[in-house]
Amino acid sequence: YGPLDPRTRVSPRVAQAVIGLGLLEAIPEERLRELEDPEDLDGDGISGRRNIVWDIEAQALATGRFGWKAEQPTIRQQSAAAFAGDIGITTLLFPEEECTDAQMLCQNTENGGEPEVAEKILDRVAHYVRLVAVPMRTRYDDEEVLRGKRHFFDAGCAACHVATHQTAEEAALVEFNGQTIWPYTDLLLHDMGEGLADHSPSFQASGSEWRTAPLWGLGYYEVVNGHQRLLHDGRARGVSEAILWHGGEAAASRDAFKALPAPERAALVTFVESL
Repeated sequence: YGPLDPRTRVSPRVAQAVIGLGLLEAIPEERLRELEDPEDLDGDGISGRRNIVWDIEAQALATGRFGWKAEQPTIRQQSAAAFAGDIGITTLLFPEEECTDAQMLCQNTENGGEPEVAEKILDRVAHYVRLVAVPMRTRYDDEEVLRGKRHFFDAGCAACHVATHQTAEEAALVEFNGQTIWPYTDLLLHDMGEGLADHSPSFQASGSEWRTAPLWGLGYYEVVNGHQRLLHDGRARGVSEAILWHGGEAAASRDAFKALPAPERAALVTFVESL
C-alpha cells in the first residue's frame, strides 16, 4: 500500500446487525423530517438531524439511513458499497476498483468482468437483505422487563431510541406496507460527545455524530456473535458499558441511568436485552 499518509485516521467498526433493514427503509421520509430538531427548538437538549448523502442511482441528495453515521441512503447502495469496500468487487454503482497508486498488484490483477457483480445478483442480495426478519421479542410481559421499560422512558432514552414507527402505505415490498414496527431508533444523527468521537466526518455527520442504533434484536447479539461488544468499535462490553459511554446529547440519560439503584439499572438493561 505504500506508507500511510500522516493525516490518516483509524476508526474501527463492528458490523451492524442485518435485521429489519427493509422495514427501516420503509419508514416514510416525512416521519424522519418530523423527528429531527437540528436547532433544538423544543429545548430538550436533543437535536437530531438527518444525514444528507449522495444517492448514486438517483443522482441526487437523499436522507441517509444505514451505516454507523447514516452514510447510505438505500439497502441496494449499502450492499454495493460493501461489495466494493469490503471485498473489492465492482458493481454498476461502484464500477472502479479501490486501488491506490501504490498498489500495482491490485491495479494489474485481472477482474471478473465489468462489473464483476451482475445487476440481477445485486438485486437478489438487496432483496434478501431487505427481508431478513427481526427476531421475536422475549419476556415482554415480565415484571422486571416492564420495570426496566419505565426507567428507559423516564431517563429520556426514547428521545433518540424512538420506540415505534409506521411504515409507508406503498413501500418497496408489499409485505412492508402500513406496518407498525418497534425498532427503537429515529435513524437520525446525534452528537454523542468527545468520548465516542472518531473525528472522521461522513457527508454532514461530524466526527462526534452517530446514527441512533436500532435496539431491536439486541438480546440475540451474544448468541449470534459469541460476544456482546457494542458501539461502533466494540469498546463496550454489554449494554451497561454502552450506556455509560454515552455523552453529548445523551449525557442526561446516561446520568439518569447512573443515578438508579443497582437493581433498577439491571432492570433497564434487562428491558433493552428483551427487545
